[in-house]
Amino acid sequence: MTSRTTVLICSGFGLVAWLLAAETMPGFTATTDNVTAHDSVRINLLRWSTDAERDQLLASWNLTPPAPAEGRGGRGARAGRSGGDGDGVTGPAVSDPSLPEGRGGRGGRGGRGGTPAAPRTPEGSLAAALGRVPTVGYLWSSEVAGYSLRYAARFPQPDGGQRIILITDRRLGAFNDLWKLTGPAAATVPPNYEFSLIELRLNAKGEGEGKVSITGKVAADPAAKTLALEDYAAAPVILKMVRATK
Repeated sequence: MTSRTTVLICSGFGLVAWLLAAETMPGFTATTDNVTAHDSVRINLLRWSTDAERDQLLASWNLTPPAPAEGRGGRGARAGRSGGDGDGVTGPAVSDPSLPEGRGGRGGRGGRGGTPAAPRTPEGSLAAALGRVPTVGYLWSSEVAGYSLRYAARFPQPDGGQRIILITDRRLGAFNDLWKLTGPAAATVPPNYEFSLIELRLNAKGEGEGKVSITGKVAADPAAKTLALEDYAAAPVILKMVRATK
């Protein structure tokens, strides 16, 4: 057997293992509420985000550098459990989100002609960081294109239920009015985020509801070490009849 054949066989086994892992991941179905279109939504996950990816996004929101990773220069960080569930895999090297972005940002220098860099904001920093982590799933509706999920974490609850946090790489309804707020939700002033954070609350049977950052602010949850909705209880329901499909 040649070395090339061996490599191809090993690659094939790796692909099969990845596909099997993806098939065992949970998915979710839901129906939209308090928005223009009462639409069916399907969420397919490929994997859970790793601890390294979670820390990278959380640090970007807090405008602080992530904790030093294991290995030389922070590379080769060992991924642990995502949201404490043990499904994580090794993620990419963590970059330093505290460095200003754009021209003239390195080392804190101003832009061309001495123009100082624009102040960084948590939402702008997170939007940029979402582009540096891999896709971990997709959200589909009746829209032509789906939404790429760049963060997915689950947190078991004492009652046997689950809390699921998802973040898309672009805002729901960014290019149409399907997600325009109606009813009680229309009175809220949606934050101008380039992304959307979705928080699902499910009972022990895998049934529940979901709320989205198109109606509320995102905040860090220090206890769970994740990003979440700032005031979940006060936010209107955007996804009803949520059900886990696996």
